[in-house]
Amino acid sequence: MTIDARSVRTDRLSTFVREAGDPSAPVLLLVHGNVSSSVFFEELMEDLAADFHLIAPDYRGYGDSERKVVDATRGMADFSDDLAALLDTLGVEGPVDVLGWSAGGNIALQLAIDHPGRVRRIVLEASGSPYGFGGTTGLEGRPVAADFAGSGGGTANPEFCRAIAEGDRGDGPTSPRTTLRSFYVRPGFTFAPDVEEKYVDGMLRMSIGEDVYPGDLTPTDTWPGVAPGTTGTNNALSPKYLDQSVFARLDPVPPVLWIRGADDQIVSDTSMFDLAQLGRLGVVPGYPGEEVCPTQPMVSQLRAVLQAGGGEVTEIIYEECGHSPHLEHRERFATDVREFLLR
Repeated sequence: MTIDARSVRTDRLSTFVREAGDPSAPVLLLVHGNVSSSVFFEELMEDLAADFHLIAPDYRGYGDSERKVVDATRGMADFSDDLAALLDTLGVEGPVDVLGWSAGGNIALQLAIDHPGRVRRIVLEASGSPYGFGGTTGLEGRPVAADFAGSGGGTANPEFCRAIAEGDRGDGPTSPRTTLRSFYVRPGFTFAPDVEEKYVDGMLRMSIGEDVYPGDLTPTDTWPGVAPGTTGTNNALSPKYLDQSVFARLDPVPPVLWIRGADDQIVSDTSMFDLAQLGRLGVVPGYPGEEVCPTQPMVSQLRAVLQAGGGEVTEIIYEECGHSPHLEHRERFATDVREFLLR
């Protein structure tokens, strides 16, 4: 199986794309997560190439795609519009199946919302909440603060951002490698050395700054002191700009397969990347308490929106699995995806 890697110039930007499989086979669009790239899908592409025409692009500013400002005030629409433009340029007609991992799940939902004729079925892998990341509570995604404090570009660890910008390949506490080992997968899961290096490469090949990752921020007197800005990926994921509950009102609602790990520390009802959860644990000082700043029930919020749509939803939880089911349970994941899309 050969993966063809190339840059494709669309009317929006130059997008780096990995492709595999028979061009006449059903199209499966693979959308990677935040702080990663399409290189994380190479093994999955090997597993699925016999059944699908696989298209795996890098986001704008990630991997080898063109660095271009993310307009966060549009939520995830810059990313979903980039995908639609890519499909147009590649001459892909009709609805396609979409697999979105982590923030890629939010992009998949946005593609279905803004370009409904493009999406047939959706696989959500460890997908983020439809109400973004941080700053909300309750199943309905109610904002915790009027200025959406606790979400946006200021939520990223500045030492982690610095490590990426400096190309840090070490194993210090805030390095990309340590984050990969400790949070992208369940602690204790190990990669083959060459595969780990490839994934670290994918994390390092992204643009750091206010334009892409993590984005700008707005200082606030509301705990934890940061509110969203207007540019960059993490601001695009702020509930100030992102509310995908409208997915439940699509007609028809695309069938959804939702696969997640039982030990996911990133997307969780008690996420270790939610500043409210870190404050509750005493990691971020000055926490005003659960009554003032409750943690975000990310998984429960997504379930509520999917169930409200009345469409076909299959939720599968992998035990002994973290944030990356396609990496940690490769064979099972490929089988579940294949069976869902080809039935």
